[in-house]
Amino acid sequence: MSSTNFIISNPSEYTKNSPDRHVLLHLRISLSKSALYGDLGKKSSLSTPTLNLIRLLSVSVPIVNTNSLPLKPSSVSTVNASKSLNASFDLINLLMNSCVISNFDAGVGGVDCRGNDLIIEGEIPQDLYGSFYRNGPDPQFSPLGKYHWFGGDGMVHAFHFENGRVSYLNRWSKTSKWKQERKAGRSLKDGMNPMNADPLWNPEDEDGVANTNIIFHAGKLLALEEGHLPFELDPITLESKGAYDYEGKLKSPMTAHPKIDPVTGDMYGFSYTADNLFSSKMSYFVIDSKGELKTYEEFEAPFASMVHDFMVTDQHIIFPIFPLTIDFERVTTGKPPIAWDPDKGTHVGVMPRNGSVKDILWFDNDARYVFHPMNAYTKGGKIYADVMQFEEAPLFPHADGTRGDPKNAEARLNRWEIDLESNSKSFKSDYLDEDMGEFPRLDERYSMLEYQHGYYASGIGEHPNGYSFNSVVHRDHVKNSKEVYTLGKHDCLGEPVFVPKKENSEEGDGYLLTIVHRGIENRSDLLILDANNVSDGPIATAKLPHRIPHGFHGNWRAGN
Repeated sequence: MSSTNFIISNPSEYTKNSPDRHVLLHLRISLSKSALYGDLGKKSSLSTPTLNLIRLLSVSVPIVNTNSLPLKPSSVSTVNASKSLNASFDLINLLMNSCVISNFDAGVGGVDCRGNDLIIEGEIPQDLYGSFYRNGPDPQFSPLGKYHWFGGDGMVHAFHFENGRVSYLNRWSKTSKWKQERKAGRSLKDGMNPMNADPLWNPEDEDGVANTNIIFHAGKLLALEEGHLPFELDPITLESKGAYDYEGKLKSPMTAHPKIDPVTGDMYGFSYTADNLFSSKMSYFVIDSKGELKTYEEFEAPFASMVHDFMVTDQHIIFPIFPLTIDFERVTTGKPPIAWDPDKGTHVGVMPRNGSVKDILWFDNDARYVFHPMNAYTKGGKIYADVMQFEEAPLFPHADGTRGDPKNAEARLNRWEIDLESNSKSFKSDYLDEDMGEFPRLDERYSMLEYQHGYYASGIGEHPNGYSFNSVVHRDHVKNSKEVYTLGKHDCLGEPVFVPKKENSEEGDGYLLTIVHRGIENRSDLLILDANNVSDGPIATAKLPHRIPHGFHGNWRAGN
């Protein structure tokens, strides 16, 4: 085995509150359960917390070549790992004062690290020049109460592409919550229940968990979650800069899913609960291509609802209000603050882009839920919106505290048709595909316009228990066809993000980037697929020696 170096950023930051004043280096090693749970404890004098970390051992630190690291860290620890590791290894090779490990027993990650020149299978296209970012939850401590995916600390992963090479780094978004809990050495706030908090928790200047989406607009890289302001990061180093309020003009939280007009560069956003968590007031705002907030308005929704996403066409803004309600009275009676209440139905507000919130028209329909639309466009007096529709909201209980029907908690691609010229106050909807799916995307150059190509993650055939997505689907709306690439039965993938080959290439002429978890090896890969030939599988794979925890959304930043 050749000599290899492990690189971990800023080691001194993580030693202060760690067990034994050391933090376990998350090496990928092959050890039996008996070795992990037996011999190690007998043969060492390590503390129980440190042994527990060893027993949660997984793969989290990339192997890199220190001679060609493009992003030079200000403080780096290097350990030579030239010897093979086995059950009888020297424990000193495991323990380093160099990186932080999450002690949350349901996740693997929790390490700030970076690496250059990842191992590549295939050939990275030379025209892939820029950065791919992916955001998601990675709790640094065991949660208060029952863990919910939406409450974990945001961890951003970045893949920088240049000249057929890929470098990698990941960092937490160091929000106020993250800093307070790091100082306390434990969780202080329940991410899904504001009434459940540790006495040490200080809500002043709270800026959320920044764990859902990440976008690049007007020169700023912003980590987003819908309950708070955007959280700014450095686009190269991922260093946390803090909450960003557009020079004090943004008076409400910001959606995790703003829409950027591919023609003007303007970014459209909204928030629900604009006053407070239980408010039915919503906000709407527009930020121009230079990053200046030029429009901000507020309006009352039919009721307080968790509105994860919205839709924008070249002519209209669409605000969907679903019966995933937020109710203070439920909290006072011990029931969940956010819950499914189908009796309230679905209400869709439509506003002209050249108008104001006073011009919103409301269309009603039966209860349903949508986390993510694929796209929407206006044509011939109608709005067509392609959405991943659930029959009821997943991940949340019913209003009476009971659990929903799992059969209704799988989304399928559905097309809404809203006739703006009819007297009907309802709208049509029809399923376009029988396979379940989520995380729909498109060639963003055609966002808000009539389009041909869409992409999403799907669960088809045999796939891992507990994980829904083992396939990438390309749907052609013009040909009414689809092609699919499916992983092995132990692997699962996330959102496919489209990157055009050239700025002026035809629609769909580009690549799909998606992160895959290899179940047997417990590590991750980044797949690059030809968007026009999805079923052929990846044209290149960037291989990581560690696992990227399952996450939410990502986006591409073109290189300069």
